[in-house]
Amino acid sequence: MNYDTFVDQVCQRTGASSERSVELTRAVLETLAERLTGGEVLDLAVQLPQPLQLVLKPSPSIEQAERMGAAEFVARVALRAGVDEPAARDAVRAVFTTLREAITGGEFDDVATQLPRDYRGLVEQSMAPGATLRRG
Repeated sequence: MNYDTFVDQVCQRTGASSERSVELTRAVLETLAERLTGGEVLDLAVQLPQPLQLVLKPSPSIEQAERMGAAEFVARVALRAGVDEPAARDAVRAVFTTLREAITGGEFDDVATQLPRDYRGLVEQSMAPGATLRRG
């Protein structure tokens, strides 16, 4: 999936403008990079378009994942994107669903496995049947 398609899908899922969708995507990916181990960030980054790879800031020297629950994750996204928490929660779900479509193999499952149980409400929607956009 190319960068424009990724942003467009986040835009469609959130109802935000293209510019706002870029900001929301950046906020989610920056926060996700903090939450995952360094190796997992690298594995994820190589499957994304170049502009999104730069957002993830993969660094093999930062192997330790930062512990944070789903509420803290959403709060950080809200702060980074300058939106309220319900909008941030919607953005997280939209970006996770788009990520699942954009990456191959079981990489999204590997990402989801690193997230604690309280992330279930943010992740499961992206894995549900029919979560992908209908093209027509």
